[in-house]
Amino acid sequence: MRIEVKDLGKKFNKEWIFRHLNTEFLQNQSYAVTGGNGSGKSTFIQTLIGYIPANEGEITFESNGTTIPEEKVFQHLDIITPYLELIEEFTLDEFLAFHFKFKTLSNGYSIDDFVNKVYLEADRGKQIKNYSSGMKQRLKLGLGFFSKSEVCLLDEPTTNLDEQGIAWYLENVKPLLGKKLLIISSNQKKEYDFCDNVLHIADYK
Repeated sequence: MRIEVKDLGKKFNKEWIFRHLNTEFLQNQSYAVTGGNGSGKSTFIQTLIGYIPANEGEITFESNGTTIPEEKVFQHLDIITPYLELIEEFTLDEFLAFHFKFKTLSNGYSIDDFVNKVYLEADRGKQIKNYSSGMKQRLKLGLGFFSKSEVCLLDEPTTNLDEQGIAWYLENVKPLLGKKLLIISSNQKKEYDFCDNVLHIADYK
């Protein structure tokens, strides 16, 4: 997997959030997108995956040298963000049965394995709306950690996690290194200090 970004720019009203951004993200490499609050990290991530449109520039996704059509990019990636909505009326089992109609679990993993890995064994029958914010975040992160995808994007990944939850995050994100294209948007070094590359979004104002 390779993502090429050419002369990318995004503005709201008349203010450029970033502009003339040229970079590439390469298979099995890890990248941190850093900057202060309000610097445009999340906007960049959303623009990168096509969630919001760019004002200028191009983004190309390639797999094995073949360009991936825009409408099929979602099949190759998982994105975990604070603004990602879960279907909260579902129980965990209902949600996972629905989700994995569109995604595939990592090789060798079952639904039971997934539930155990995110420490939600005792809460499978609860509606997700009754989960704590930390439980929801572990569930979201698990969808990125334990799905069979080429790209994993994490935006502020330890949001709502306590110290034990942060340790769980670090334990499970590091095995992805060298196996997926990993992109982490963060202003907290503990979330990304193991990454191979750093992109400072403020450099593209």
